[in-house]
Amino acid sequence: MKTSIATVSISGDFREKLAAISAAGFDGLEIFENDFLAFDGRPGDVGEMVRDAGLEITLFQPFRDFEGMPEPHRTRAFDRAERKFDLMQELGTELMLVCSNVSSVALGGIDRAAEDFAELGARAAARGLRVGYEALAWGRHVNDHRDAWEIVRRAGHDSVGLILDSFHTLARKTDVNTIRSIPGDRIFLVQLADAPLIDMDLLYWSRHFRNMPGEGDLAVTDFMRAVAATGYDGALSLEIFNDQFRGGSPKSIAVDGHRSLVYLMDQVRRLEPDIRIEVTEMPDRIEVEGIEFVEFAADEAEAEVLSGMFEALGFSRIGRHVSKDVTLWRQGGINLVINTEREGFSHSSYLVHGTSVCDIGLKVADAAATVARARALGADTFEQPAGPGELKIPAIRGVGGGVMHFIDDTAELARVWETEFRPLAAAQEGASAGLTRIDHLAQTMNYEEMLTWMLFYTSIFATRKTPMVDVVDPAGLVRSQAIETADGNLRITLNGAENRRTLAGRFIAESFGSAVQHIAFATDDIFASAAALEAKGFRALEISRNYYDDLEARFGLDPDFAERLRARNILYDRDGEGEYFQLYSPNYGEGFFFEVVERRGGYKGYGAANAQFRIAAQKRQLRSDTLPRR
Repeated sequence: MKTSIATVSISGDFREKLAAISAAGFDGLEIFENDFLAFDGRPGDVGEMVRDAGLEITLFQPFRDFEGMPEPHRTRAFDRAERKFDLMQELGTELMLVCSNVSSVALGGIDRAAEDFAELGARAAARGLRVGYEALAWGRHVNDHRDAWEIVRRAGHDSVGLILDSFHTLARKTDVNTIRSIPGDRIFLVQLADAPLIDMDLLYWSRHFRNMPGEGDLAVTDFMRAVAATGYDGALSLEIFNDQFRGGSPKSIAVDGHRSLVYLMDQVRRLEPDIRIEVTEMPDRIEVEGIEFVEFAADEAEAEVLSGMFEALGFSRIGRHVSKDVTLWRQGGINLVINTEREGFSHSSYLVHGTSVCDIGLKVADAAATVARARALGADTFEQPAGPGELKIPAIRGVGGGVMHFIDDTAELARVWETEFRPLAAAQEGASAGLTRIDHLAQTMNYEEMLTWMLFYTSIFATRKTPMVDVVDPAGLVRSQAIETADGNLRITLNGAENRRTLAGRFIAESFGSAVQHIAFATDDIFASAAALEAKGFRALEISRNYYDDLEARFGLDPDFAERLRARNILYDRDGEGEYFQLYSPNYGEGFFFEVVERRGGYKGYGAANAQFRIAAQKRQLRSDTLPRR
């Protein structure tokens, strides 16, 4: 499988785009005409730069308003095509994309269009070139790949073929299975793009909201399965128009693009086992059994503050690392680690981000397979020298620069805590507050990074994404989307901040980058846990009385039950028969916090309706903490 990406898909000048595309591992690129016109080098220089970068020019595009034109426009269209052929030969590429006509003067008619393409094909063949015809979803007369194919078929020229674009087919809800009857050798190129489902003008939707396969809601996998059934074995190319991508990191967007293509074809290969598909071999998406540990980087002073918080939450300090300044805290099935080493990755993370989560350990079905799949999808492995008594635990770097380690049931990794930690005094009777496991982690990032994080998790692990929701902060919106396994063993909420005035945006600014902003612990009895926490000196985040008055009316709660919630500052949500209870800690530092939750009756959400009231309470607390003391 050859991979390609259109230069319009990423930001930067031509040299920056070229460097990013090459570094991401693509085989080729489509040169979008505007990128070439804005470059100050000669066509031959551009072609040489591309080849020096180890790439090929998959396509030159777009050539517009060609077929079905009346005179004198028709003659002018052929003259323009000849000029483009001159340019292509200087660039060193042999395929040009012709998109269906949108001109108001264009004439309809399949035969008329086929005659134009037959002549264009003859002219292209005389120069050793080819042309591909693509149906734009908003084309004046041709907006369906079936009509485009009929024009190509009637043109009957070997130098004229079809270009398929997933967006144009899926946006109009055209049956993808109609592609299966097209001969694979008549398809000259396949362009791929996904998009969120939005009801809007097709052209505007296409020009502003496309994203990588797997990042949106369109049935790109079904589209590609149909293409694979034709026997097509040419390049797969990304053509993405997206406002965020135009302002994002060329390197990051290019990496996402390559990952999306590899992931897409891995899915297609597994769904179409009888079709030979050239794709990178890798293990299937990895099953996650839970979050094994969360590690904090800190200095000695802040480690004491963290330790006090852990004690107030009912955790016991049960182990100390055999060779490092690392302590292990446990409650139920939850392992929290504090690392105060003065060297290594954790220390580097502390120097950059301050006290923060630097490492997440996942319990997976196969740790080695997890790293193998992640590497095949472009993730970087992580290693640092193992000290005395330490295990070599498989790990990769996460999207935001953090680390993810993987534990499985193999003999060595299953005993990591007994091997690497010396036991301390046994947990005191009654120390636990009834917290059983990590319900979910909340990772906060700039909104522009959300798609990158989402693709990272869904391509490597057997997870699904939930619909995006808007979290209302008094200073603006925060976009939130959950990534979760079907059984809920892994739940991660991704929260994208759009400005620094929101609580999430302030957290990113103060921690210098994306990070885990809060950890939610599960309990089987929120009221018992709240009472136990209060006895330990835990101070819950204070929620407005007005919230509980409204809650009682909105859900028709028994007044005594509503008062129990208010007395413990417990927030409440309901979804069908399911109920959700939330208890928050105050902020630690510039916006990090803990949460205790209970799910009843199969509740699947995350209490999104309560987020604005939690944020308002946190901001009140932050203001109160900054007021001068008398």
